[in-house]
Amino acid sequence: MRADAEFDIIVYGASGFTGRLVAEYLAARFGTGGAVRWAMAGRGEEKLAAVRAEIGAPLDTPLVVADADDPQSLRTMVRRAKAVLTTVGPYQLYGSDLVAACVEEGTDYLDLCGEPAWMRRMIDAHEARAKETGARIVFSCGFDSIPFELGVWFLQETARKALGAPVPRVKGRVRAMKGGFSGGTAASLKATMAAAAKDPGVIALLKNPFALTPGFQGPQQPSGNRPMLEEDLGVWAAPFVMAAINTRNVHRSNALMGHPYGADFVYDEMVLTGPGEQGQKIAEHIAASGGGLGGEGGPKPGEGPSKEERETGFYDVLFVGLAPDGRQVRVSVKGDKDPGYGSTSKMIAESAVCLISEAADAPGGIWTPGAAMGRKLIDRLEAHAGLRFEVERG
Repeated sequence: MRADAEFDIIVYGASGFTGRLVAEYLAARFGTGGAVRWAMAGRGEEKLAAVRAEIGAPLDTPLVVADADDPQSLRTMVRRAKAVLTTVGPYQLYGSDLVAACVEEGTDYLDLCGEPAWMRRMIDAHEARAKETGARIVFSCGFDSIPFELGVWFLQETARKALGAPVPRVKGRVRAMKGGFSGGTAASLKATMAAAAKDPGVIALLKNPFALTPGFQGPQQPSGNRPMLEEDLGVWAAPFVMAAINTRNVHRSNALMGHPYGADFVYDEMVLTGPGEQGQKIAEHIAASGGGLGGEGGPKPGEGPSKEERETGFYDVLFVGLAPDGRQVRVSVKGDKDPGYGSTSKMIAESAVCLISEAADAPGGIWTPGAAMGRKLIDRLEAHAGLRFEVERG
């Protein structure tokens, strides 16, 4: 982190749909003369000024012009900030030069990435250098994967208190969710599929639950790719399309922290669809449709739901921890806005503030939010971002 920076946080992509929501949130929380000095960045000053006016940000909110196609403009931007928060994806198309610039300049970086093959490429290319310069590179600071990664972190803390030790098996189960995935998430999936078509190595990475833990390969993990009856919950479960990124981040967190969950840790994610025949039919439909992400009917990058749709959205994720002796711990993570936009914009904003304040002592490297910030981030998300972490059994 650059201690002498002009700004605490620069929101890069502030004229895009999600970046605009982040800027709107920071404006409401901090104005421009508050505890956090922040700026809006993007390709065109005129568009940024228009967005600044539309979201009601103070007229003196600084504007920074930078373009993903101009690496020098990115270097100039990152030198001015303690942290750059970027919503400009797909990151495999527009993020590599920004990560490299942040690493070289010792500037913190946060994104909403759900692209494991690109993340692994960045880890291999930059982790050693980030440790030298002090840059903290933090991927996946939105719905993928904060509720899941921190949900497992919270469950293991609960298990230590209730059972005296962490548990080797955790199940993440989406109980309820209203609101869709973002257009950026769909675009990222399409870009990943295109990359896989060109490079068989990408396919191998995508299939590996330990793709983000170079040098460590853990035990066999459940595939989560077909409907199943959850015996202990009495309901059916279907494949969860975001499991492919969330599970990788959970295993990376475990590795970064020195495997406190155990080197034999097993984790999977699914969506609960209900009991009986009806639950089974819904689960089979979800499995057959591939979860609905990446189809032609969803939002495109830069598009998204109305304010009313964001405000009425929510999610509820259950985590079940299983001890070797059969005892269980259960916790939940709930969000008060739609997952892909309303909640995600608050999560990444608070992650950035946490990284440069409560977690300022975390060393340089390529991190997950939970491994870098843990309880500090949970407290901040509960206080400001509408998330609730609750113990249900433990």
